Amino acid sequence: MNKRLLGKTGFEISEIGTGTWQVGGKWGTTFNNTNADAILKASIDNGINFIDTADVYSDGDSEKAVGRVVRSRKERVYVATKCGRKFSPHIDDLYQPKGLRQFVEDSLTRLGLETLDLIQLHCPPTETYYRPEIFDLFNDLKKEGKILNMGVSVETIDEALKAIEYDNVTTVQIIFNMLRQRPADDFFTQAANKNVGIIVRVPLASGLLTGKFSSSSTFEKDDHRNFNRNGEAFDKGETFSGINYDKGLAAVAAIKEVFPQATNLSAIALKWILMFKEVSCVIPGASSPEQVASNISAAALNDISAEDMVKIKSIYNSIIWPDLAREKW
Repeated sequence: MNKRLLGKTGFEISEIGTGTWQVGGKWGTTFNNTNADAILKASIDNGINFIDTADVYSDGDSEKAVGRVVRSRKERVYVATKCGRKFSPHIDDLYQPKGLRQFVEDSLTRLGLETLDLIQLHCPPTETYYRPEIFDLFNDLKKEGKILNMGVSVETIDEALKAIEYDNVTTVQIIFNMLRQRPADDFFTQAANKNVGIIVRVPLASGLLTGKFSSSSTFEKDDHRNFNRNGEAFDKGETFSGINYDKGLAAVAAIKEVFPQATNLSAIALKWILMFKEVSCVIPGASSPEQVASNISAAALNDISAEDMVKIKSIYNSIIWPDLAREKW
């Protein structure tokens, strides 16, 4: 597994990590400890040393699984979790240092760790980015030995740019994929200039970029791809990268024509992300050990040619961008 530097954290992490929203989130399945352990063990067995979770994934069960597996291994595995989404309603007024401190301490308990490698604010309200006291809290937690680094998971590029104005923000987690390319236009350069690590989430656009969906595909009642297409439950951009489903299918069909011999479009989609040198790590989810293997296979692919990169950009510009231009993503 190739390694990349996670910005100013100094961590050398696998360029492909494992995200655990799919292990313990709203994907139409019930959390299963046996399956979660198998996914996490397969990840580490195959060279992944960066695992991303959150306190709200299956109400903490995801963190417990990550901690259980990581503690059982001899390898150095970097654990990133998130805090803030437990505030209900999820509004800026509820973001207070005392509450965030408690979330961090609760995560440490569930993970069974003394120190978090990386704690990330979990897509806080935009107003929260303009409150220095929130970011100052994490300096205190670092001095106390409870965290090594702090970062932010963002919804918009403007939020990402504001976040990296704080010196203690070491990483930004952002949505970026073949169907959501805007972060590469300017943010990537600014983050690199400040030595901020970039963690890419939703790399397969909620499965669209697997190439396995069609207009007749259906999703379970409690799968966010069924109930959140227009942002009914949380940010619209988290589901299918915020794009119109049918437009996404059209774009994927065009992408398939660029790679007519491809048997694993998911791996190509992940490789496309890794073509951007500013990216530290991409964190696809997995619902089985077999999906872990599929994700990891991207690392062994040859680089995508400059000609094909241009073709993918053209597909994005013609099919996707007209709809996304009005968004803040």
